[in-house]
Amino acid sequence: MVARAIQAAVTATQMPPGVFSLLHGRGHEAGMRLIRHAAIKAVGFTGSQRAGLALFRAAAARPEPIPVYAEMGSTNPIFVLPGVLRDGATTFAQGLLQSVTLGVGQFCTNPGLVFGLRSAEFDALAEAAGRLATASPPGTMLYPALCDHFRASLAEAEKLAGVRMLGKSSAAPALGQVPAAVLATDAATFQTQAALREEMFGPSTLLVSCGSTEELKDLARSLPGQLTATIHGTAEDLARHRGLISILEEKAGRLLFNGFPTGVEVCPSMHHGGPYPATTDVHFTSVGTAAIKRFARPVCYQNFPDEALPVELRNQNARGIWRLIDGQLTKEDA
Repeated sequence: MVARAIQAAVTATQMPPGVFSLLHGRGHEAGMRLIRHAAIKAVGFTGSQRAGLALFRAAAARPEPIPVYAEMGSTNPIFVLPGVLRDGATTFAQGLLQSVTLGVGQFCTNPGLVFGLRSAEFDALAEAAGRLATASPPGTMLYPALCDHFRASLAEAEKLAGVRMLGKSSAAPALGQVPAAVLATDAATFQTQAALREEMFGPSTLLVSCGSTEELKDLARSLPGQLTATIHGTAEDLARHRGLISILEEKAGRLLFNGFPTGVEVCPSMHHGGPYPATTDVHFTSVGTAAIKRFARPVCYQNFPDEALPVELRNQNARGIWRLIDGQLTKEDA
């Protein structure tokens, strides 16, 4: 259905008929044959780390290696500083659950981890988030394998010592559906249980309580690369936790303040990428106007006569486009 809509748009806008195509395949064979084909010069991928690395290695092993821009998952941690919860934990919990359950948790920016300092306010947040998860209806995931994987991951997390279930959809899931879930643990358990660092692709999040600001920063340092990292707090909180911000700048491609990461706007300022293993190339975004740079190769024309240059590079700006001339952005002729 999506392919037919895109093809209709191609026809309506008079774009070349071959600009879009869709190839279906079960398993990995179709993807591997595509990535090894000599006509393919670059690859964009969204999916699991295992599949992304398989494509990355196959591309590197070609006689002519090509770039693979793989987006391979992220837990998108949220750090809750003390000041923000003084105005009420329930409001924050509502925003969190809306973000966690959006699209049945299948957004790559789904906030899967929430860190905070141990306090009565953080306990109130945990209680409110669990209550809201219990009231949330189950949701249908994109296809059965995702549903099965989420169910298995959630069951494994529940079995871990030191992890407790705060709330899970009270309504029984139908075939192909999964429950919303909020779990909790402490910093010591999180540090020793490697499974808790892995993305649980679906409508769940894990609240982690820390005993001190230094412990909060230690957990931030221990995280792998992320697409996003979020800080909730007051201006005073930010001033007191500059060290945490510096750590997160090294960990994530997009930093948010007092928001939730599932909103991804297609605009020039958007960077939807991050350090490995969030992506295989930290320099590029897969959302926003800069995303085209993944698939554009620079060519420099030196000392060419004006008439031999592409129209866009000639002295007369026949296209009326923005150009960088002697370091200045202009629409004027050269």
